[in-house]
Amino acid sequence: MFQADYLVSRMMIFVPVLLSLSVHEWAHAWSAHKLGDDTALHEGRMTLNPLSHIDPIGTVLLPLMGVPFGWAKPVPVNPACFKRSVTMRQGMMITAAAGPISNVILGSACMLLLAVLMVFQPGPFEYRQAVQQLLQQLVGINTALAVFNMLPIHPLDGSRVADALMPRRLRPQWEQFQRIGPIALVCVLILPRMMGFSLFSWAFRLVYLFQAALIYLLSMLRGAG
Repeated sequence: MFQADYLVSRMMIFVPVLLSLSVHEWAHAWSAHKLGDDTALHEGRMTLNPLSHIDPIGTVLLPLMGVPFGWAKPVPVNPACFKRSVTMRQGMMITAAAGPISNVILGSACMLLLAVLMVFQPGPFEYRQAVQQLLQQLVGINTALAVFNMLPIHPLDGSRVADALMPRRLRPQWEQFQRIGPIALVCVLILPRMMGFSLFSWAFRLVYLFQAALIYLLSMLRGAG
């Protein structure tokens, strides 16, 4: 019984992480394709098939260890192939932002489904409880992926967005900061835990506030009907 519960708890993290990362990487590939770069398409990365995006550590090992986070293989993007209607920096900004935006969309859809399920309560309790837990994990994981990846720290997606928007007068300082990006990223991951607080707690509070408001609105609609 203990082993079965342990396996279920791990799968409740592994499946949402795998799905969320697959959508994230597909969005990078799809946006690059729309801008004229077919590199990811030719390498089989413009797909929602998780097998095409799996990283042994970030996509498999960490989620199965119970870590509700991870990463996938980076999608190859060749800015030289972008259409002439966008600059290389603009194209990289769009393809980079597409990943976190896809997580926002997926998380929002899961939040809506979760609210509907909690208000209208279809199906037997055991089934409903499992689906609710899965959807709640998807909401939380996609929130974390969207917020974390938009941090302006190399090599995260946010650094490419910041690079495209950076004023020329600040570029020397920005490029110096880019060089120490991996060190800054490690600090962002470790220091908050050492100091006993969550860097993303504000984002989770905001998401759960929206979720509570959505449930309340659906409950009112149900009562009115």
